Amino acid sequence: MDRDWMRQRLEAFDALVTKYLTARGPTSYVLSSDRPQPVNPEVRVLRTEMFKAEPTIRKILSCLDPELTKDIDLERSSGQHVARNQVRRALGMLDDMDEWATRLTPDAPALSADQFHPWVWDAARTLWESAHYRAAVHAAATSINAHLQTKVGRRDLADAKLVQEALSDKPPEPGKPRLRIPGDQTDPGVLTRQRGALQLGQGAYFALRNPAAHETGDLGEQEALEQLATFSVVARLIDQCQVVT
Repeated sequence: MDRDWMRQRLEAFDALVTKYLTARGPTSYVLSSDRPQPVNPEVRVLRTEMFKAEPTIRKILSCLDPELTKDIDLERSSGQHVARNQVRRALGMLDDMDEWATRLTPDAPALSADQFHPWVWDAARTLWESAHYRAAVHAAATSINAHLQTKVGRRDLADAKLVQEALSDKPPEPGKPRLRIPGDQTDPGVLTRQRGALQLGQGAYFALRNPAAHETGDLGEQEALEQLATFSVVARLIDQCQVVT
């Protein structure tokens, strides 16, 4: 919800109804054949503006709480007062909604970005702080690539292809060292983690790094944080691996 826009429209309507009620006064009506009609020209203009604003105000009130739209009838003086009171209640709700989100949501775990692997957060931090989220993800991926190149001593490959070569279960070859998850290399659990590290690393570069490098438009903060978390896992796995030559 665009709370600032909602607040502006509600405040404007509150001021409009207040001005109308003041201008109307207790003697601003004469009886016609069907209903009282405002005779003051200013009252006529304000009444028109009030009715023009009503549909949007009803939508806003209904979005906040459908109960707020009950008993609003701008044809009647009592309904006008009800409308103003309900709008003021809605403004109070908007004022408190940020605090509701903090105070009333269930407790849930949270990710602390500064606890991500240093290869990730050190590279992403400055861009993240300036709200360049897609660029922050790209910087993290580039940092991991650089550290991996250094670890295996290769500059001829990069990104997903480098991950594939470094974490391959093939024996090392001249000029092609491999990374191995620590532990007994015949243990099924270790072998499973080895395959998982390979697949996760390749997937992160294919699914996250490539779009970050080539697509336009920024990422949302939450999505970018999740992507940084993924690269942090990849970085830890690579950092823990032993180089086999």
